[in-house]
Amino acid sequence: MRIINTNEIENAIYKMALRAGVNLTPSCLTAMKEAQLTESGTAAKFALKTLNENAEVAKELQMPVCQDTGLSVVILEIGQQVYLEGDPLKQAINRAVKRAYFDGYFRKSVCDPITRVNTTDNTPAVIHTEIVDGDEIKITYLPKGFGSENMSKLYMLKPAQGVEGIISAIVNTVKDAGSRPCPPVFVGVGIGGTFDTCAFLAKKALTRKIGSHNAREDIAQIEIEALKRINELNIGCQGFHGNTTALGVSCEWAHTHIAGLPVAVNIQCHCVRCEEVVL
Repeated sequence: MRIINTNEIENAIYKMALRAGVNLTPSCLTAMKEAQLTESGTAAKFALKTLNENAEVAKELQMPVCQDTGLSVVILEIGQQVYLEGDPLKQAINRAVKRAYFDGYFRKSVCDPITRVNTTDNTPAVIHTEIVDGDEIKITYLPKGFGSENMSKLYMLKPAQGVEGIISAIVNTVKDAGSRPCPPVFVGVGIGGTFDTCAFLAKKALTRKIGSHNAREDIAQIEIEALKRINELNIGCQGFHGNTTALGVSCEWAHTHIAGLPVAVNIQCHCVRCEEVVL
């Protein structure tokens, strides 16, 4: 058994939130630069150039890379041999987010869904926990903006719709979104499970490196085909038309019921901000 104090988790998330607010992920930076080089549309190429310059300035000046500094999503994979001591985990996580958003001068965007009253400190965070083997804790931090989150969809497909139905759901979600999620987008997809686990898988898919593929060959082929069809939509960067509407498609899967085929499509804008730490 290994003892980890939640203060250690708090300090790790605090640093992750500060970094994520001002930095795109390395795989996103690479994909955006490659898109700028290969883009054929004049307006879209200019838009990609501007977004890349924005990312450089944000990193240099340590300022938010986007005005929507997101709702904090924290995923913890906790080894079953870990014993947590100290303050309650949820309290430690929210304290980290609160500190980071004040110290980083990040916009506070969390509110009551009915009254719309702002909590003023960007808490509470969305927290997902998974119990895994081992004596370590893997923490993934994802600040999720809502221009893209609002464009996400969940489908309860019929099993007979199969792979073609899955690909169509992914492509149609991006097509319906158009320019609203600030493309080029990164598309996270959950396949299988139940209504709720499917949506979590789609969110988790967004924490993968852009350009990576699922270990299962058949699911990797879904990612490749969906990306191809999306980039044939000619929506382009910021809707200016072009050959890069999406930077990547990542799919995660789970076993499901014989009567169902849930598919969740979680859209992420070009501003991919994700940090990972293992304690």
